[in-house]
Amino acid sequence: MQPDDPSSDDPFADDPFADDPFADDPFADDPFAAAGVPRVINAAGKMTALGGSAQASAVAAAQAAAARAHVDLDLLRARVSARIAERCGAEAACITTGAAAGICISVAAVLTGTDPQRVRLVPDRLDGPRQVILQAGHDVFFGASVEQMIRLGGGMPVVVGSTEEVTADDVRARLGADTACLLYVQSHHCIQQRRLGLDQCVALAREAGVPVIVDAAAEADLQRYLAAGADLVTYSGGKAIGGPTSGFIVGGSELIRACELQGAGIARAMKVGKEQIMGLLTALEAYPPPQAWRQVLEALAVALAPLPGIVTARLPDRAGRDIERLGVRPADDCFRVEELVAWLRDGTPSIRTRNHQLQEGVVLFDPRELEPAHVALIRDRLAGFLQRARDGRR
Repeated sequence: MQPDDPSSDDPFADDPFADDPFADDPFADDPFAAAGVPRVINAAGKMTALGGSAQASAVAAAQAAAARAHVDLDLLRARVSARIAERCGAEAACITTGAAAGICISVAAVLTGTDPQRVRLVPDRLDGPRQVILQAGHDVFFGASVEQMIRLGGGMPVVVGSTEEVTADDVRARLGADTACLLYVQSHHCIQQRRLGLDQCVALAREAGVPVIVDAAAEADLQRYLAAGADLVTYSGGKAIGGPTSGFIVGGSELIRACELQGAGIARAMKVGKEQIMGLLTALEAYPPPQAWRQVLEALAVALAPLPGIVTARLPDRAGRDIERLGVRPADDCFRVEELVAWLRDGTPSIRTRNHQLQEGVVLFDPRELEPAHVALIRDRLAGFLQRARDGRR
């Protein structure tokens, strides 16, 4: 449904894609039809639950080509790992199935070193220091629990401080003979306020003589955390980088060698295929991609601003990343934001929003996975919802 009084100078009035949200997509035919599952319009961002990233054609093609051939997998891992390390300013790298696997493998590597016998004892038969220090507010649930990832790697999570505050004294008091490492989680899931910064954590860990692991799953800066003093950093390959479901760990050569040895232990259950490795390499070679999402954000802001009943604003990312999103909130009490989310989700095609600020009365539209053709459809669906809300008040 269109707005009551569409503007005559609407920049989308002659949008050739208005009736087909996937018309500018080379894979316009639904790739999931054979499974009986419709594709969705992703205004939520780089979300694992929605398949991470819609890959560039070159990334998808690299995976398809790799799937049709054989290769020495160890040699492929070694060559691509070397390229990853070079891009990240690291001594070495280890390819993983994702950032969560990277936490497990990194913790195990710290605990076992390069001793093959100890690798076989992970997760529950190791002796020696096993405690992994974690700030309260970093013990998040990202679809699974960070603490569980630590335990899968053989560690024993020790959460310090409180949700109100974590101090240097809180961390220092728990760093001791039983400490194996400190895990720092850089994520929008985390509590941001009144936590210790990475520089403080690195300084405290150095005093205690223990390494620091950083979970930088969705982060875009591939060099920042190692440069800040982290010993191991785990990234997702399918989030900011735009590759397939994959990931990697970067760090010092000795610890990375210990990470690779976990392939004869817990990482055997997390092995990465040649297709994912080549897709990751292709995405990394093109990284960072052109920021076309900025144009989509601008177009979406222009399209939604005239709609009656809502207030829009461009909002920065609260975790400090170089991302903006469009926030939409009711202009009055004519609807609840949860109702808008459900309306967009349950329509055809389903439009998924970023719902991290619903308790504040704001629905977020993340532009990073949107196509220009999606803008008119989002506008029209939102206009239909607002018309329904106005009709309900008459």
